[in-house]
Amino acid sequence: MTGGSQRTRIFWSFAAIYLLWGSTYLGIKIAIETIPPFLLGGSRFLVAGALIYGWARLQGEKAPDRSVWGWAALLGTLFFLLGNGLVVWAQQHVPSGRTALLASTSPIWMVIIESGLDRWRRPPIRVVVGVGLGVVGLYILASPTAGVGEGVGMISAGGLVALVGASVAWAVGAVISHRHHLPTSPAMATGMKVLGGGAQLAVLALVVGEGRRFELSQVSPESWMAFGYLVVCGSIIGFTAFTFLLRTSTPQKVGTASYVNPLVAVFLGWLLANEQVTSRMLLGAAVSLSGVLMIRWPGGTPPPPTADTGTLETGEFPVPVRH
Repeated sequence: MTGGSQRTRIFWSFAAIYLLWGSTYLGIKIAIETIPPFLLGGSRFLVAGALIYGWARLQGEKAPDRSVWGWAALLGTLFFLLGNGLVVWAQQHVPSGRTALLASTSPIWMVIIESGLDRWRRPPIRVVVGVGLGVVGLYILASPTAGVGEGVGMISAGGLVALVGASVAWAVGAVISHRHHLPTSPAMATGMKVLGGGAQLAVLALVVGEGRRFELSQVSPESWMAFGYLVVCGSIIGFTAFTFLLRTSTPQKVGTASYVNPLVAVFLGWLLANEQVTSRMLLGAAVSLSGVLMIRWPGGTPPPPTADTGTLETGEFPVPVRH
């Protein structure tokens, strides 16, 4: 592959994880208009997970043993059943742009959790300041009355609690992934987690009765298009671009999607879904994303490469990467 061709692929891959993953929040908003939320998440991740897992097997990966599937199921619970499941449910009550902003705060919870587990390890001052900014921004964004008086009504408190819970679940999953590595390739590990989470979401959908209330004839063409977009663009194309970038770029550069995705979601929600953007919301976004930036800003000397795998939490798929 020539240098120009490689640079072109890198450019379009970054465009994919920036724009496609940022647009999934609007896609979810459209899809759940006529598809129940847990059924949407379950079917979407079962399809995407099966395709990713099948692709890994075609690349020569061996089928993991039962113990690995157990860890993958646990991570699927945290990342997809609780993480994405709560996000999809919350989007019935919270605009897509604000959903993306609140869901992007998981690095704040990761620092708090890791500091609690490693009491002897004090985070750098910039990380402490970043957590403080993140908490202030989260408080501004999570106020149910944020924007009232600017043409925006009150936001569901239940939806906001669900989004905070989703961020905490993502953070717990990332911490566990970092401490208990799945002994597989990034593609296989991701496929297993997506399959496990999708299966659990499908079961939850049946338990709460979404299957009984759902009829294919009631699904609008717009929701079908959104579902297809989420599977193909949000999951398959986004994952493929993400995996390529992990091999050709650095985790720090790929992690910039964490800052861009919420901004894309806010813009698309305003442009295509008539969602209001208020001054308080912009203030909360600026403060919160500044805190996340300080937390993730690389500092010190990078550790030497090892055979261990950690996690890079960005976009929809927290995929194991090599440091």
